[in-house]
Amino acid sequence: MQLLKPRSFRFSWVDTFLWAIRIGALVFILVGVLGTLSKAVDGEGLTAQAWRELIVTGLAQGSMYGLIALGYSMVYGVLGFINFAHGEVFMAGAVTGFFAANALADAGVWESQPIVGLGLTILVSMATSTLVAVLIERLAYRPLRGAPRLIPLITSIGMSFFLQYTFRGLFGESFKSYPVLPTVMQGRISIFGLEILKTQMVVIATAAVAMAGLYTYVTRTRMGRAMRAIAEDREIAALMGVNVNRVIALTFAVGGAMAGVAGVLWALLFRQVYFLTGFLPGIKAFTAAVLGGIGNMAGAYVGGLALGLFESVGPLLVLDGWGIPSVSQLKDVVAFSALVLILIFRPTGLLGERLAVEERG
Repeated sequence: MQLLKPRSFRFSWVDTFLWAIRIGALVFILVGVLGTLSKAVDGEGLTAQAWRELIVTGLAQGSMYGLIALGYSMVYGVLGFINFAHGEVFMAGAVTGFFAANALADAGVWESQPIVGLGLTILVSMATSTLVAVLIERLAYRPLRGAPRLIPLITSIGMSFFLQYTFRGLFGESFKSYPVLPTVMQGRISIFGLEILKTQMVVIATAAVAMAGLYTYVTRTRMGRAMRAIAEDREIAALMGVNVNRVIALTFAVGGAMAGVAGVLWALLFRQVYFLTGFLPGIKAFTAAVLGGIGNMAGAYVGGLALGLFESVGPLLVLDGWGIPSVSQLKDVVAFSALVLILIFRPTGLLGERLAVEERG
């Protein structure tokens, strides 16, 4: 009988470096959190109510990131490349939503019937973002369907700049402020003893409803099954009679619609939009898609929520314990650092990536 040889230990500088980063990051975070908690015990730092408000703020921003991230994740799941023009799809909905909201405000609908006004604004934003997304797919990406993957990627970056400066030429480079929120949406509301802004509640609830509707559509309808079939194996789906071009266009349309909803929600929180509004939220939404697991629809939304919480709570929870000044200005550093750390510990993202057969290799 042949004895099994014991596995020999092989030293790797890469593994050692990664473990050093993991341990160092955990120590840094633990020391920072303990420092923040010690300040709280001494009566310094934020109150419990302020921490709760930060969490709600993070969930509201994260909800928007999650909705935008759905477009990145769905397109990657179907075509295997990142549509870097998706941030501008979001921007297109936000800018055209401004004109719809202004028209409704001038007609008195924005104040007298806020639910109708908000609903119509969201519909206009969704229609615009959907149209822009479908046109991008038809004009820029479909002719490159069989090209090497780098070519569509570079094309998407070019489309991003093209849309930015097209909207700058059409609507100018100045900031555009949405109308003042209707009276019924101003102030705070108490939920289980927690006082939160009504706008934040509207944003979180609307995003949750949109996500639930999309999830139901993808999992329960015929076209949703076709999307999942193409995401699993495009060639086999085509052999089974699925109209690949139609379903891919629909995927872009659905992702664009979610970005349109996010555009209006962004305006509810920050009110101002302009031709570069989609740049940073688009980058962060892509980060959220990777964080949750690229190609995973639920992962994109969870990644968005996590990223929003990292931005709002992370700087004060970790950096304030180290005595770093102006920690609120470092939210972007904390958010992207959290992405790197999570991918070091879990390279496939929080919920795991979902890739087509040809992507799994």
